[in-house]
Amino acid sequence: MKTLIGVCMAAIALIGNSCMGHAKHAESVSEETTDSLYLLVGSYAPSQDEGIRVYVFNQETGKGTYRSGISGISNPSFLTPSADGSRVYAVGEDEGISSTANALAFDRAKGTLSLINSQPTNGGAPCNITLSPKEDYVLTANYAGGSVTVFPLGNRGELLAGDTLTFTGSGPDKERQAQPHLHSVLFTPDNRLLLANDLGTDRIHVFPVNDKKGEGLLNRAAAYDVQLAPGSGPRHTCFAPDGKHAYLITELSGDVIAISYDEMKLDTIQTIKADTLDAHGSADIHISPDGDFVYASNRLKGDGIAIFSVSSEDGTLEKVGYQPTGIHPRNFVITPNGKFLLVACRDTNEIQVFARDADTGLLKDTGEKIEMSKPVCLKFVPMN
Repeated sequence: MKTLIGVCMAAIALIGNSCMGHAKHAESVSEETTDSLYLLVGSYAPSQDEGIRVYVFNQETGKGTYRSGISGISNPSFLTPSADGSRVYAVGEDEGISSTANALAFDRAKGTLSLINSQPTNGGAPCNITLSPKEDYVLTANYAGGSVTVFPLGNRGELLAGDTLTFTGSGPDKERQAQPHLHSVLFTPDNRLLLANDLGTDRIHVFPVNDKKGEGLLNRAAAYDVQLAPGSGPRHTCFAPDGKHAYLITELSGDVIAISYDEMKLDTIQTIKADTLDAHGSADIHISPDGDFVYASNRLKGDGIAIFSVSSEDGTLEKVGYQPTGIHPRNFVITPNGKFLLVACRDTNEIQVFARDADTGLLKDTGEKIEMSKPVCLKFVPMN
């Protein structure tokens, strides 16, 4: 699915030294403040390299400092932390039977990760991972496997053996949609539905969540599909802060689909173009903390971030700008205070830091960068 290139690294020096994988213009640890967060980064890397790294990021200054890293997982491309930050779950995005889900403990006092355990996903190329609302299950979206794997969690947060849900079907794009390609798993803000985006069949697979013990996580008998436009290739979804609207980026058609959500009902209300170059490489989508702007990343041509304002009346979008980035922007993240947007640029081996104008939504390159080989996923965890 993707070219996997190893991380070329020197041995990790003392914190604050400048080397590959450390932040450019890094501030010293003594300058950490209440505005600092941990930034966890997943990447494409061989197991012998530090595929997951931990940085300290100051959301007032936009500066980052390397703190630690962990090896031992092949291609830990996507991460999800627990609500309290004490655990982190990561995929091992290998193509075949060696693909894994991984549980890690995160020591927030030290800023270090340690592996708890790993389980096979039984579905190749797991590219997305999430925790259930009660944090008693972990789920992976397996791109090459065309499946979703559901892992119960043990008392220590360890992964127990998973149960794999396999899908069928195809789409009109013979090269990209010959089979199901699950690309993301996301629970609705009210914790009532699981949404599984299937790029290969242009569907959102919808599963009601069981609220009674002993019935399993998902009500599979009541599951249904939302069919999207043929050849669109749904990839990722984000919800507005009020939980009443969702925004879905389609990888192949390069659209943002605005969706209203009420009482477990999903209705499409708008489709607007994010990729105007027909690159078939749109990637990620997020909404600002205040709910006023939606951002969507595009790759393969005109790499950058499309910027949309959100109507306060009906949640529809208007395109207001476009910010060029480094090559192949994947996942990106907005700081909790809304001041900065960080972009993982896989093929320029960097995380770019953009300042965000809260009034216009537009972005400005700060010049601050965190240099790291093949970054893919960015997640913030509070330091305290």
